[in-house]
Amino acid sequence: MAKIAINISTGSLQQQEMIVGIDLGTTNSLVAIIHPETKKPVVLKEFDGNALVPSILHFSKSGEITVGDEAKKFLIAEPENTVFSVKRLMGKSYNDIREHTGFFTYKIIDDNTESLVKVQVGEKFYSPIELSSFILKELKKRAEHILKTPVTRTVITVPAYFNDAQRQATRDAGKLAGLDVMRIVNEPTAASLAYGLGLNKEEEKTIAVYDLGGGTFDISVLRITGGVFDVLSTNGDTYLGGDDFDRAISEYWINAKGWNEKATDDNFRQQIRLLAEEAKKHLSFNNTFSYQLNGEDLSLLKTEYENLIRPLVEKTIACCINAVIDAGIKVAEINEVVMVGGSTRVPLVIESVSKFFKRKVNDTVNPDEVVALGAAVQADILAGNNKDFLLLDITPLSLGIETMGGLMDVLIPRNSKVPSKAGRQYTTQKDGQSGMRISVYQGERDLVKDNRRLAEFNLTGIPAMPAGLPKVEVSFLVNADGILVVKAKELRSGVEQSIEVKPQYGLTDAEVEQMLLDSITHAKEDMQTRALVEAQTEGKQIVDATGLFIEKNKEYLLDEEISITQNAISGLQTLINSGTKDEIQGAIEKLNEISRPYAERLMNEAIGKAMKGKII
Repeated sequence: MAKIAINISTGSLQQQEMIVGIDLGTTNSLVAIIHPETKKPVVLKEFDGNALVPSILHFSKSGEITVGDEAKKFLIAEPENTVFSVKRLMGKSYNDIREHTGFFTYKIIDDNTESLVKVQVGEKFYSPIELSSFILKELKKRAEHILKTPVTRTVITVPAYFNDAQRQATRDAGKLAGLDVMRIVNEPTAASLAYGLGLNKEEEKTIAVYDLGGGTFDISVLRITGGVFDVLSTNGDTYLGGDDFDRAISEYWINAKGWNEKATDDNFRQQIRLLAEEAKKHLSFNNTFSYQLNGEDLSLLKTEYENLIRPLVEKTIACCINAVIDAGIKVAEINEVVMVGGSTRVPLVIESVSKFFKRKVNDTVNPDEVVALGAAVQADILAGNNKDFLLLDITPLSLGIETMGGLMDVLIPRNSKVPSKAGRQYTTQKDGQSGMRISVYQGERDLVKDNRRLAEFNLTGIPAMPAGLPKVEVSFLVNADGILVVKAKELRSGVEQSIEVKPQYGLTDAEVEQMLLDSITHAKEDMQTRALVEAQTEGKQIVDATGLFIEKNKEYLLDEEISITQNAISGLQTLINSGTKDEIQGAIEKLNEISRPYAERLMNEAIGKAMKGKII
């Protein structure tokens, strides 16, 4: 009997909300869902049967923004107003892309090489996040048009090696597009699901996912055990893909025809690039390509094409070698090789990959669609419709404890896989200290006062010892249900205390987002504050230690030494309260220089007395 959901407050039937899977690609983007009747993943297609949406934007002079095939028409006529390969720019600074700027026909701003890039179109400036959000808005609109229902929740795929900045940028783009991004998932995991790998929970498999798209290459080695996907290793190149095949052909033609001067014209360069793309596709199924451009014959043999791209294909194989080594396995242990990305249709690619892995590759699923199909499967799991797989969740915010000076010491960084465990050793600040307060915080700021306090408890019964001798191990464990267990144990005596807390409890998505935004906004200020607090803490410790040393050894010190030291201590104390980090560090060094000679003298005298009358 089927279960029917009813809203108990209104009595009306509750419709299950659609969660879509999105492949936000460098060249093309797609949306996929689990078909309500067949329960199989399918890509959403317009009435013309086309599922691929070119990841291209055109900005008209009137301010209108078009996305997809309509925008692609302007690549030659208005290259400076037509933006493509936005994914290459996600989370990148100008320094990161400096060597590749010649590839882009639109203007990329380089006024601050360390900050994230911006694209200038006309008089306006856009971040890659904004540009990606326009593509996602178009995908959302198309999905709603086809499904005849609002679409607000999604799973978006990214390359496995995307760093935190790139993943966060993708999530932010979704939010700007009006989408609740429920999960950012790795493309190789999505591809594996689309191929049905891991469906047999009794079977353990090691697979390689070779993903050669328009702008990026990604090779991942995964182990699937009991429906759990574990990425053993990943390798790749964010600047290697089908676009580079196009560039190799373009440069070949330009050099062969002596068109180097012509190629400086954006319109001409874009025209050649599009022709090169056509040649690439044609030569995957034919032996020759020929085209007349302004009365000039542009031709290319399949053998010539393969010689042009062979170095690029060999670079992908080098990445495969590294991925296998990093995974700690042998090629023979890989049970299956899955092909992903439109560029894997190239015969030389299939041949080279098969040769390296010593097995026939699996390319039975449309390589353009496979990642989106897998994203739909992931979305279905998140919707609670598929209980056979375990998706390892992540921590939305960092978890840590308060240390001396009110600083946040992170034990589990945000975006860590759940379940997750981490530990660190701490010690006492004062002689004879018998207790330690453990304050647990959540957030991204350097000072705990700017973060959210989750819990606090005291570890008592620490044996009386000089400061620095007790060893207190604090461990964090976030289990699969998102429950955080914090334990503190004094290793010498064995005394222990623990507490359980739920980090997500009472925290809305908006509050999480605001905490992340605050950490970005105040990053520089927080870094400077942290450095100052660390200097102040070090200064206080030096003042206490030096004062204690003088108190215990005043009978062995000269009055002048005591006077100079106390003046230096007084000066350092003043700076701790009102000085800069550099001033405090300078005063610490000065105090160390003053105390070092007599500290060494007393140490030598003590050693001399201890060794007196003994033969070495």
